[in-house]
Amino acid sequence: MKRIAILGPIPRDHIVTHQGDLIQKWGCVTHPVIALSTMVGNKMEIIPVSHVRQVDLDNVREVFHGYPGINLKHLSSKKDQGDIISLKFVDMNNRLERQTGFMDPILPDDVKGLMDCDVFVFIPISDYEISLETLQYIKANSKGIIVFDAHGPTTACLYTGERQRKFWIDRDQWLPYIDVLKMNQEEANASWFKKEYESRDFSESPDINREEMRDFANHCLSIGVKCLYITVDSRGCLVYYKEKGKLKEEMVPAVKVAQVIDTTGCGDSFAGGIGFGLAQNPKDYIRAAQYGNTLGALRTQGKTFAVFKSLEETDKIIQETYF
Repeated sequence: MKRIAILGPIPRDHIVTHQGDLIQKWGCVTHPVIALSTMVGNKMEIIPVSHVRQVDLDNVREVFHGYPGINLKHLSSKKDQGDIISLKFVDMNNRLERQTGFMDPILPDDVKGLMDCDVFVFIPISDYEISLETLQYIKANSKGIIVFDAHGPTTACLYTGERQRKFWIDRDQWLPYIDVLKMNQEEANASWFKKEYESRDFSESPDINREEMRDFANHCLSIGVKCLYITVDSRGCLVYYKEKGKLKEEMVPAVKVAQVIDTTGCGDSFAGGIGFGLAQNPKDYIRAAQYGNTLGALRTQGKTFAVFKSLEETDKIIQETYF
């Protein structure tokens, strides 16, 4: 049986959608874990690895109750710390964020006993939540594929609670320990930066262009990353990898949806889909992107986890979209 670990926070989210609706729920790790459970049930072992507050532990466990295939032994409230976040969407893709609770970092001790996992999906939402030593430990002791979301290292939490984009300055210390790197355009811009700036205003240039993306991809692939995914909102996902020593760039179009209801957790769901695809075939980066796009699209379709579908239904969406 395949084993997949999903590592990151389980924040208590207070969300105001772009349509003005209020949603309160548990976020981040819960999305891909429940998506994969809904898809494959007991045919895969799905292991959330997270730290939560003691007062929240029973409630978090209850969120996963009734979903098959989920191993909850790596949820911990030992240090009584967990993320608490408020999100106010100004449109479908952009939001204002504040954070008032903080998960203690996931360290090597948290992943001991998981070295036989086929895939490790890291989905930090702030720069302190995953230690570099954890990735190094996995690389040294496991053959599992490390999927890493750049949302964490490109996001800082200020002492006022405000969450802001930041440069991933120590990027090259992390890349050798990441097999598959996933990010959006804004995060790519925060990861591929000049060595010096006279001034910097992200509002002037929030995205990097395709040529810069290729340069960034070449840099990542030269250091140790095997595949780079850059999501481009409703257009889909750009996939970069090497074939016979040459850079390959492919656009995997998005799965079309009639109406977007809530985009919270779309990136996390996408990462889970990538992890699932690579667990089936570690070299098929395009198929993995199709699963990522599909789970991300499904996540937009409602406010609850009922949006996710069985593997048969998910594969049908992929078949209708891409073949």
